[in-house]
Amino acid sequence: MAAKYDPKILERRWQERWEAERRFEVDTGAEGERFYALEMFPYPSGTLHMGHIRVYSIGDVLARYRMVRGDAVLHPMGWDALGLPAENAAIKDGVHPAKRTRANIEAVREQMKAMGWGYDWSREFATCDPEYYRWNQWFFLEMLQRDLVYRKTDASVNWCPSCETVIANEQAEGGLCERCGTEIDLRTMPEWAFRITRYADELLDDLDKLPDWPERVKTMQRNWIGKSYGAEADFAVQGADPIRVFTTRLDTIYGCTFMVLAPEHARVLELTAPDLREEVEAFRKKVAKQDHAVRTAEDAPKEGVYIGRDAINPYTGEAVPIWIANFVLADYGTGAVMSVPGHDTRDFAFAKRHGIPIRTVIEPEPGEWGADHALEEAFTADGYMTGSGEHSGLSSEEGRRVLAALAEERGFGKATVNYHLRDWGISRQRYWGTPIPVVHCDDCGVVPVPRDELPVVLPEDVSFTGKGGSPLARVEEFVSTRCPVCGKAARRETDTMDTFVDSAWYYARYVDPHNDAAPFDRDRVDAWVPVTLYVGGPEHAVMHLLYFRFWHKVMRDLGLVSTDEPVERLLTQGMVCNQSFRCLEHGYIKRADLGGTEDAPTCPHCGEPVERKLDKMSKSKANGVSPDGFIERFGADAMRLFILFAAPPEKDLEWSDQGPEGTFRFLRRVHDLFLRHAELIAPVEGAADPAALDEAGQALWRKIHGTIAKVTDDIERSFQFNTAIAALMELLNEATRFEPREGDEVDRALIGLLADSFARLVGPFAPHLAEELWAASGHEESLLTAGWPIHDPAALELDRVVVPVQVNGKVRAQADVAADADDEAVRAAALAEENVQRHLEGQEPRKVIVVRRKGKTGTPKLVSVVK
Repeated sequence: MAAKYDPKILERRWQERWEAERRFEVDTGAEGERFYALEMFPYPSGTLHMGHIRVYSIGDVLARYRMVRGDAVLHPMGWDALGLPAENAAIKDGVHPAKRTRANIEAVREQMKAMGWGYDWSREFATCDPEYYRWNQWFFLEMLQRDLVYRKTDASVNWCPSCETVIANEQAEGGLCERCGTEIDLRTMPEWAFRITRYADELLDDLDKLPDWPERVKTMQRNWIGKSYGAEADFAVQGADPIRVFTTRLDTIYGCTFMVLAPEHARVLELTAPDLREEVEAFRKKVAKQDHAVRTAEDAPKEGVYIGRDAINPYTGEAVPIWIANFVLADYGTGAVMSVPGHDTRDFAFAKRHGIPIRTVIEPEPGEWGADHALEEAFTADGYMTGSGEHSGLSSEEGRRVLAALAEERGFGKATVNYHLRDWGISRQRYWGTPIPVVHCDDCGVVPVPRDELPVVLPEDVSFTGKGGSPLARVEEFVSTRCPVCGKAARRETDTMDTFVDSAWYYARYVDPHNDAAPFDRDRVDAWVPVTLYVGGPEHAVMHLLYFRFWHKVMRDLGLVSTDEPVERLLTQGMVCNQSFRCLEHGYIKRADLGGTEDAPTCPHCGEPVERKLDKMSKSKANGVSPDGFIERFGADAMRLFILFAAPPEKDLEWSDQGPEGTFRFLRRVHDLFLRHAELIAPVEGAADPAALDEAGQALWRKIHGTIAKVTDDIERSFQFNTAIAALMELLNEATRFEPREGDEVDRALIGLLADSFARLVGPFAPHLAEELWAASGHEESLLTAGWPIHDPAALELDRVVVPVQVNGKVRAQADVAADADDEAVRAAALAEENVQRHLEGQEPRKVIVVRRKGKTGTPKLVSVVK
C-alpha cells in the first residue's frame, strides 16, 4: 500500500482496471439468481449535481452488494436525451440540440466513470438515437392499429407563448411555464393522445400487487387515477344544450342551490351573458395562473363569478344560477358540479362568501332536524333524505340508487363511475422529440407511415427562432411527402411526442439494446423483467411511473412481455436540498453571481434583495453543486460515503460543503489502519478462534461479527445505508484501539479477519479503497468476486450489555448489567447510578420499567424511571 492515502491516483487505477476487465458487463443468459438494478436515467441538459450523485450512488451500492453475493447483476445506463430544454437552449444561444446533447452526454459519462459507478456501458443508448426512437414510432403505429391512439380536434391545453408548445399541468406551476417563467394561456387545438383511461381499473387494482412500493407512491397514484362512483345528470339551460354534471352525492340534489363550472370548461364563454364576458374572462385568466393543487385545497379561498345564466334542476324544476369557481377542475367528472352547500364543505364556504342560500336535505336520523334547521358547517356524512319530496325518508345509499334509476328511466342521466385520470396527450409543438409517424392527405385523411419506412428521422438543418410554432413545420423538405396510400402530395405530422414516451419502456430495451428486428426479444426480457429494484425521485411518483406501468401493460397485450408490472421494488430517494436565490424580475441566480453580503444578498442585475429558500437542488433553480471539485479534493469514495451517510435514502438531505471532508478523514484513517498492520494482514484461512483471544481481542471479534450482521441487515432489508456506514465507523474506532500482541498468531488471525471483513463490508460504499485494501491483504482476484462475509451468531450473544437509563423521558445514565439479568437486577443497577439518584432528588420512583429486545426474553434495551 502507498504510504499516504491519495484517492486521485488510487481511484483512477481501479477504474481503469474495472474497465479493462469489463467487470460490470453481464451475460444476460447467465445462470444463477438475477438482479436488475436500475436508476432513472438522466436528462443530459448539463453536468451532474449532488442530486444525481445521490440517486446513482444508492443504486450502485445495491448493485455491487448483489455482485459480491454472487448474483448475475444487470446495471445499465443511458440517456433520456429528447425534450424541450435542449431546444430552448438552441433558441437562446444557437447551438443545435443534437450537438449540445451529445457534448453533454460525453461530459456526464466521464463524471459517472469518475464516481466509480459500476455500469454495463455496452448497453448504453440515448433516446435521441434514431435506432431507439424508431421503436417509439413502431409502438405508436401498433397502438394506433388497436385504437389506443387517437387525435382529438378540440383539446383544451396549456400553451406557453414563449416556448410555443403545449405543456403538461405539472409543468405549469402557478400558471407559469416551469422552464421559462412565461404566463400560460389556455388554448383549444388538435392533439394526439394515448387511451390510458382504458387501463384505469387495472392500473388501480394492480397497485395491490406491488407490496414493495412505498405506500405514499401508491396512494398518489390511486388519487391521480381517482376512481369514484356516482351519477351524471343533465341540467337544462334555456336556449342552449343541457349541462351534464357528475356527482357522488345524488342523494343531496334537492339541496342544490347553484351550479359551478370549471373556469376552463369548454362552454363557459358560450353560456356567459354578453355584459359579464369581460369579468368572466378576467377571472379565467387569473385562475389559469393558479396551481391546481393549491386552488382546490380545502383551506384555499373559494372564489368565483356568476356568468349570467341559470340551469334547471331536473328533479325539482327549480332554476339555479351558474357560476365559475376556482375549486372546480375541468378534468374531473364533466367539469360541472351541482353545488349543495348544506352538504359539501367547499360549496358551504362558497355560498357563505357569496350569499347563496343553504338548505338541509340530509339529516343524521329521520325527523331529527326540523325543516328550518340551520347548519353552522356542512353536514357531509350519509344519513336520511329530508326536504326531498317523495324521496324523503330514504337513506343516503338507497336515495342514490333510486334517483340514479329515475334519471336513467327519464333519459336525463345515469349511474356511472368517474375517474380523475384523463387520456395521455402526447402532442408537442417542438423539434427535439420523436416525430409522430403519420402523414395528412387531403384525400385519404390521416395515414400511418409504413413500418418499413421507419424511423421518420428528425432533419438536422433546422432553424431555432422561438417564433412561429414548431420548427419542424418550417422545414419543407421534411413536411412535404407523398401519401403511402394514394401517392398524392401529403404533409407529415409536425408535432413530436411527449418525452415521457422515451422513458416509458427503456428498461426493456436495456436487456436487448442492439436488436434491429424488434424493440427487444421477449424471452430475453422475460428473463430479467420485472426490474428487481428501481431507484428514483418522488417527483416522478405519478406521471412517469403511471405511464411506465401503462406502457408495460400495453406491451403485455401486444405479446412482448408476459408480466403485469415493470418493477418489483421501488426506492424513492429524498431530495438533495441547497440554498437558492431568486430575484422577482431576473429569476434564479447562482450563489457565485450574487451581490451584497452573505446576510443580505442582492441581484447582480438590478441590485434588489433576493429571496432565499432551501430548495431541491436543480439546474433550473441555479443551486446545483457540481461534484467535480469535491472529487478532485477528496475523491469519489468520500463523495459517495457522505451522500449515503448524511441521511436515510428516503429522507431529504441538506447539502454541506464540509461533509465530504469528514468522510475523507474516515477513509484516510481506514487506509492508515491497514498500513499500520500491513505485516500482519494476510488472507483468512479458517475461522478465528475466539476462545484463544484475550478480553480485548474477544471484544473486537464480537464487534467484527456484529458489524457484519448490522451492515448486511441494513443493506438487504431496509436500505439504511447511513446506519450501515455508522457501524463501520464504530468498528474502525474499536479496531484503532486494539493493539495485537507481538508474535501472537491468534491476534494475527484476528487482524486478518478484520481486514478481510472490513474491505468487503465497505466495498459497496467506497469501492476504490475497498479494492485497494483487498489487494493489500494478499488477494489477487477482484473484491467483486470475493463473496459477502457471514457473521458468527455466537458473537452476538453478549455476556454484558450497557443499558441507557431514562428519568422522565431523558437519558441520565448508562447501566452495565449481565446480558441475562432479570428485571429486578436491571432495576437495581439502574437506580444505583449516581446521576439517576441525583435526578430523583431523594424521591421514590413511581415506576421503573425495563424494556427488552425482542420481547420479554431478550437482553435489556432500556430502563425508564418515572418520578
